[in-house]
Amino acid sequence: MNNKELIEKFYTAFQQLDYVSMQECYSPKTLFNDPVFGLLQNGDPQIMWEMLCKRAKNFTLSFNNIEIIDEEFATCNWTANYLFAATGKKVINPIKAYIRIQDGFIIEHTDHFNFYNWSKQALGIKGLLFGWTHFFAKKIRKQALLGLEKYKAQRNKNN
Repeated sequence: MNNKELIEKFYTAFQQLDYVSMQECYSPKTLFNDPVFGLLQNGDPQIMWEMLCKRAKNFTLSFNNIEIIDEEFATCNWTANYLFAATGKKVINPIKAYIRIQDGFIIEHTDHFNFYNWSKQALGIKGLLFGWTHFFAKKIRKQALLGLEKYKAQRNKNN
């Protein structure tokens, strides 16, 4: 599978909320980074996608503009449409992904999006008033990581 096919496999699986196929695209040591979760590693990126797929409500995803920069680096655009679980508010989030691939696996994945625009949609008036502040972004990251830790604990209990 070439790098473009790997990226297509990842996002096609995401469209279908097939986190197992998404996880197969990642190296066990993949690093992930985005404005909400910050830096994830040590298997946490794979668990994050599992959690997000299982909790997805009214979810659709589109992706395009896959650009293979060289034998390791690629970018693509993707847009997620969903109801944010914590508030039930509709979110349309355009994202630019920066991906590094080695030996047929994604080893680094950074998603860039406008946190303020996301927070206005996902959190309503709180996001509108405070979403532009560093303090608020830090608070949201802390909540996201706590949610991931709770999910991991429940997941481990069930296995």
